[in-house]
This record gives sequence, C-alpha cells and structure tokens, in this order.
Amino acid sequence: MKSVALPLIALIAFAGYTASVMLQAEQSLIEFGISLMSRPDTAQVVIDLYLLATLAGVWMYRDARKRAQTALSVIPYLLLTAIFVSIGPLLYLVVRGLQDRKRSGDTEQMV
Repeated sequence: MKSVALPLIALIAFAGYTASVMLQAEQSLIEFGISLMSRPDTAQVVIDLYLLATLAGVWMYRDARKRAQTALSVIPYLLLTAIFVSIGPLLYLVVRGLQDRKRSGDTEQMV
C-alpha cells in the first residue's frame, strides 16, 4: 500500500482542488493559458511546467513498455497530462501501484 498511498493522496487532493478552481473560474482553460503565455515571466513557468510534463510522459511511455503494456495504454495518461499536467502522472502512479499489488498478490497465491 505504501507505493499507492502518497500518489493517491496527492491525486485526490490536487484533482479536488483543480475541480473546485475550474468550477469557480471566470474564464475558460484556454483563455487562461493564453493569458499566461502573454507575459514572459508567467510564460517561463508554463514552459518549464510543460517540459517536466513531457519528461513525465516519456517516463510513463517507457515504463509501460518495460511492463509489457502497449503504447496505447498510456494515451489516457498523456492526454490528462497535456491538459492538467500533474493529474496524468499521479493517476499513472496510482494505477501502476495497484497493478503491482495485484500481481504480487497473484504470485503469492500461486506459491
């Protein structure tokens, strides 16, 4: 459970906060992004964030391939990462941890 607990807590907290903010927002997500990119100081933060998101996407893809999963299995996480950045990798870590727990439980039952 340790491998799932921290990303699950972060996922629930951040997804809840994101939903709350989006429900109260006075502009669309696209308008907000455009306004952030219109100033050099905030554009730098957005670019930095998406560079990290790209690295997370590459890691998720490579990790899935090492685990004998198809490249298509990562697409939902990549889409979430493209839109909400942190939510995609956090969800991937939670699902991966649950799959690992299930595999280790299946292995123990076979012994």
